Amino acid sequence: MDLKSGISPLNCGYNRLGMLAYLITTAGLAAAASAGYQSMSPTGQWYGSTFTGSGGGSKQLALTYDDGPNDPHTLRLLEVLAKHEVRATFFLIGRYAEQRPDIVRAMVEGGHVVGNHTYNHLLLTFRTAAQVRTDLELCRQALRAVIREPSNLFRPPFGGRRPGVLRIARQMGLAPVMWSVTGYDWNAPPADEIERKVTNRVRGGDVILLHDGGHLEMGADRSQTVTATDRLIAKYKSEGRQFVTIPAMMEAMTAGRRTTSGRGPGATPTDSETRSRAG
Repeated sequence: MDLKSGISPLNCGYNRLGMLAYLITTAGLAAAASAGYQSMSPTGQWYGSTFTGSGGGSKQLALTYDDGPNDPHTLRLLEVLAKHEVRATFFLIGRYAEQRPDIVRAMVEGGHVVGNHTYNHLLLTFRTAAQVRTDLELCRQALRAVIREPSNLFRPPFGGRRPGVLRIARQMGLAPVMWSVTGYDWNAPPADEIERKVTNRVRGGDVILLHDGGHLEMGADRSQTVTATDRLIAKYKSEGRQFVTIPAMMEAMTAGRRTTSGRGPGATPTDSETRSRAG
């Protein structure tokens, strides 16, 4: 023992080891927390590139709806979109598409885009590779039974994904789409609240997430989302915004890059241009 300090060299070593263990544990917890956040964050790109919009400065906005088709609110939503002459993108649950193929057909007839939201709406983060592939394939089959060739767009339920999920989706020819703005409408809040949450975040070039159905059962009340959609479209159209589908937004981005590069709109896209924008 150091008589002047009263500190044993052995105790000093223990203190250093304890501090090192604490730092390692803290770093590990932080990394785990970050990984968990990235697996659910709509704009997180740690686990692979996903499309989240075209970025600020664009006049375009893309309305997207999850968890349909849903009777009767998807039909009412289609009426609102038709009134404003707006096309949207719908990510459908396969088992609901089987129950109401007439609503799916009405979407396509209205000029809207239909995408894959899995068959059972399970959190894919905790599913095996075989389960992920099966859920995606069953949804694709359900959609093809109605409209023959749905889009190649895919949105993971709850936004949950990991590298393996995105890898399987791409192997199946699916393009992952997330969002940059949400109305937090899954619990059916008042239309005023949905509208406020969207308008607080819109900057331009956004993918807006709303819900026309609910993953627990057919018939979820989405009347407030329908009302909020009507108001949002009127508001942003009056400001000169343009509502487009996800494929149209992707195409506008690609065309803009070609023009900027000086290669012209008819040029063959580069590899980087064919990939979705990382948000």
